[in-house]
Amino acid sequence: MNTVPMIRLHSGVEIPQFGFGVFQIPQRDTVAAVRVALDAGYRHIDTAQMYGNEREVGQAIAESDVPRADVFVTTKLANNRHGYDEAITALGESLARLGTDYVDLFLIHWPRPRLGKYVETWQAFEKLAADGRARSIGVSNFTQAHLDTLLANTDTVPDVNQVELHPAFQQPDLREYHRTHGIATEAWSPIAQGDVLDDPIIMEVAERHDRTPAQVVLRWHVQLGNIVFPKSKTPSRIRENISIFDFELATDDMNMIATLDRGHRTGPNPDFFPS
Repeated sequence: MNTVPMIRLHSGVEIPQFGFGVFQIPQRDTVAAVRVALDAGYRHIDTAQMYGNEREVGQAIAESDVPRADVFVTTKLANNRHGYDEAITALGESLARLGTDYVDLFLIHWPRPRLGKYVETWQAFEKLAADGRARSIGVSNFTQAHLDTLLANTDTVPDVNQVELHPAFQQPDLREYHRTHGIATEAWSPIAQGDVLDDPIIMEVAERHDRTPAQVVLRWHVQLGNIVFPKSKTPSRIRENISIFDFELATDDMNMIATLDRGHRTGPNPDFFPS
């Protein structure tokens, strides 16, 4: 069994630093994939209303031998559900699909700054946290400007900000902002959809440690302090991804990977998505 470190969020809730993401996993494959992940030692599952597989995630947890209380479940608000009343109703629908009375973390999936409702939406999140339907609340794809607006107009600092982050897009300024404000950094697209795995530096470090390039990149995330949740529906890859807690990258390895940052996004810019 792999021992995953826990990170204490500023709200006091503890979150496993390493989890399993179900983005782009079809509904027909989600139950089996989540079951494999739970058997491999994952205790953090990251889904979203827009992924369309919350019901299957809940089914997999219910069918497993792992108690619900031992699984950290994250879901995210769909982009068309911004607004105070809409957000509260939307979480109720997620809870019904997941088959649970609460989620461990509820995120605003995208800020939608042109819509101008993320502050109002966050106020609904504060209510959901106070009511216990979300043990912790956070945001996703928020820039520093979005976070500044949120902090200036509401009472609660997000527990986490889930953003695109990988060796080719390391976001050092945003990560420093997070550290300053007590916001945990979660990384989506942690291996840049595979784009960084054939980089000569990553391959060199992997060969030196007798690990796969993906394991090296995921280990890099963990040592940076990021919360990370790679996605796969292949059982061998699911098990391989979490097998990163029996080795450590040296300072020189970390410094070499730091040179790979070229500000390259694989996903959309939060200022403009969705239109």
